[in-house]
Amino acid sequence: MSQLYSDIVLYGAGFMEAAWVVLLITVATIVLSWVFGLLAVLGKRSDFVVFRGIASFYVWFIRGTPALIQVFIIYFGLPQLGINPSPFMAGVIALGLNSGAYVAEIIRSGLLAIPKGQFESSQALGMSHPETMVRIVLPQVFRIILPPLTNEAIAALKNTSLLSTITVVDLTLYAQTIISTTFRPFQFFIATAVIYLVLTTMLTQLSSWMERRQIRLS
Repeated sequence: MSQLYSDIVLYGAGFMEAAWVVLLITVATIVLSWVFGLLAVLGKRSDFVVFRGIASFYVWFIRGTPALIQVFIIYFGLPQLGINPSPFMAGVIALGLNSGAYVAEIIRSGLLAIPKGQFESSQALGMSHPETMVRIVLPQVFRIILPPLTNEAIAALKNTSLLSTITVVDLTLYAQTIISTTFRPFQFFIATAVIYLVLTTMLTQLSSWMERRQIRLS
């Protein structure tokens, strides 16, 4: 117990700081993934062949390659183009692009779940396409895709551990730093796992609250 107490005193603040970094990356990744995902869906539904091709290639490439390789492409590749993002920014961009491809498929499946008759009925009532999307389609789509979006957000949170490979001081890299000096990998990796478990549980509870709220409003 004395060893546990001393570990908490020595390393607790560092773990909390690393957890905060993970939360910041996760929030930024989620926001970017929704932007990239929506753009990819719009591109796939576009009347322009070029936009459809770009969107299809993006989803195909991201879903077919490892997330770690994508992180390396952004972090090591962009400097060769004269762009020098920080490790934090490169990690957020890479994870946002990765998650965005999956979000695009989630949104697409949600749109396919809406009966076409609703589009036709709204047009018959004189509603424009944007008005139909905002007032009728999107609220239904959001309820449908909320659970898979939560799963993707949790996956994005756990993928932050990949950024330790590009020197982002997240939970994983912080734990590895401590282990290199204490030679006690078991307890510190367990501590890291527990913190990730707490963060993913928080995301799950937030999603459950949003689902209940959507049910009450419907």
